Amino acid sequence: MHRRCVLPFFLAGLLGLLSGCGETPTGRSQLALVPGPLMADMGADAFDQLRNTQPISRDAQANRLVQCVAEKIVAGAEASYPGLDFPERWEVVLFDEPSPNAFALPGGRIGVHSGLLQVAETPAQLAAVMGHEVAHVLADHGNERLTQQLGIKAVLLVVGLLGEGEFGNQQLMQALGVGAQLGISLPFSRTHEEEADLMGVEIMARAGFDPQQSVALWQNMAAAGSSQPPEFLSTHPAHESRIRVLQEALEEANATYRTVTPAQC
Repeated sequence: MHRRCVLPFFLAGLLGLLSGCGETPTGRSQLALVPGPLMADMGADAFDQLRNTQPISRDAQANRLVQCVAEKIVAGAEASYPGLDFPERWEVVLFDEPSPNAFALPGGRIGVHSGLLQVAETPAQLAAVMGHEVAHVLADHGNERLTQQLGIKAVLLVVGLLGEGEFGNQQLMQALGVGAQLGISLPFSRTHEEEADLMGVEIMARAGFDPQQSVALWQNMAAAGSSQPPEFLSTHPAHESRIRVLQEALEEANATYRTVTPAQC
């Protein structure tokens, strides 16, 4: 009963903090309420589950490529955003999965599907995808999405302020990037994607990969014929929109690329 009496005042105070929310590395205002260590733990649990249920590629050459590109992308991210807290180490796994996809989870986990290597025709194109996914982690998009999708009450439940409870796997995967809802979640998700694209192209350029290949990668994606719903119904921008945003960012990214040693993977 005491907790029920205190809760409305606590929530009112918490709502008052919304105007003082933090910022992403690009300067966008952001509300992300879940503690970083908890996000890292959830990322580790999700990654372990995937590793235990999904086949892992044994292709030695492909694994060397993925590890090389990931190592350089992480170094490029650290050089691009030196003020951020980075995981002590990044775990990178190439999954034997035909869909052209990759992901990064809080706490320093990167997963790449083998099918992506059929669409990403060069190491730089693979770097474009990895830079994008690492950018999601650096910008704390999973935390922000968790806050948005589950709402303040559920977030408080997760961090233990309303009592004990278990965090379902389906909700976890939604928070980390799978699934969304019309109205609020989808527009924010497209904002996340554009922000990750802009951060990712800077990261890949700083890592020594030609940023022009980010445009080529998405042209390949479009040519691969993967169907997309209308943009207003999608968590991801249409290929054409994404390519346009990347092209607009190329001048600055190319300037960065000219200052570094080209990567060799």
